[in-house]
Amino acid sequence: MTTITLQHNKISLALHQIQGGSGRPLLLLHGLGEHGRNMSNINLTWNGPIWALDFTGHGESTVPRGGGYSSEILMADVDIALRQLGPCTLLGRGLGAYVAFLTAGARPQLVRGAVLVDGPGLSGGAIHATSTGEFTEPGPRVGTAPDPWALFELSRDARPPNYALTFIGLAKAGSGLEDPVAVTCTVNPPWVEAIRAEAGVLTDITVQEALDIYATN
Repeated sequence: MTTITLQHNKISLALHQIQGGSGRPLLLLHGLGEHGRNMSNINLTWNGPIWALDFTGHGESTVPRGGGYSSEILMADVDIALRQLGPCTLLGRGLGAYVAFLTAGARPQLVRGAVLVDGPGLSGGAIHATSTGEFTEPGPRVGTAPDPWALFELSRDARPPNYALTFIGLAKAGSGLEDPVAVTCTVNPPWVEAIRAEAGVLTDITVQEALDIYATN
């Protein structure tokens, strides 16, 4: 497995090539606490190159000195990878599914379909303010991945449905694809439920069926 390093400000991102080939790449985005190499275990067929990205604070990417993790920061990680690889189809698992979805709206001309798969970090935190939860500081920061602060902060990253609807609108308007997002999840947090009902979202579909559709678009 070949790994290249990309620079995102002071963060070094590990981008792993899982499969060679020509044509449009498939970029795999891992779940919370995982790393890109985990994604090679997903059973799929793709004729072009397949790459997997380690998010900030995960895998072989840099663990920053401070916290401040958010899905939008990870979306910027993906943006760096897209600038390296060019237009890609995205397949995200758990947290990676949410980041893939956001990126489809933020960079519609570079994302040729986003496939959302169940996995850790899909739901994120509460979407409403609550006083019932206790703040428990994560474990010591030892400089190795996964960063405990990444696990703590990204598991509490709010995902309001109305925010998600904004991004599906952007993806639909800017990608040129009739259905720029495919939901294959069986877990349905509120943000997933909200986009399922929208135009531009494929549902009741398998991962491979979604990939086959995007491979020809």
